[in-house]
Amino acid sequence: MKSKSGPDRRNVTLSLSSDLLYRAKLAAVKEDKSLSEFMREALEEKIRKTPGYEKARTRQFKMLEMNLDLGTKGQIRFSRDDLHERK
Repeated sequence: MKSKSGPDRRNVTLSLSSDLLYRAKLAAVKEDKSLSEFMREALEEKIRKTPGYEKARTRQFKMLEMNLDLGTKGQIRFSRDDLHERK
């Protein structure tokens, strides 16, 4: 069953002060948008402006694809018990 908000969207519950909610509703009306659309766009813009987010994300995925040698030469030289041994 498809949700009313679309197949790739999820509903969330936010806790906002009455004043912030009131101002957000006014801002949404001024832009002729629903509160949900207004807040979604504001969050998307905030994420896009996060310094270096996309660059760091891309860099990390490239590193994962490189299959970097971590010094083990593909061999595990310790057991799980060795890692969790307490002295």
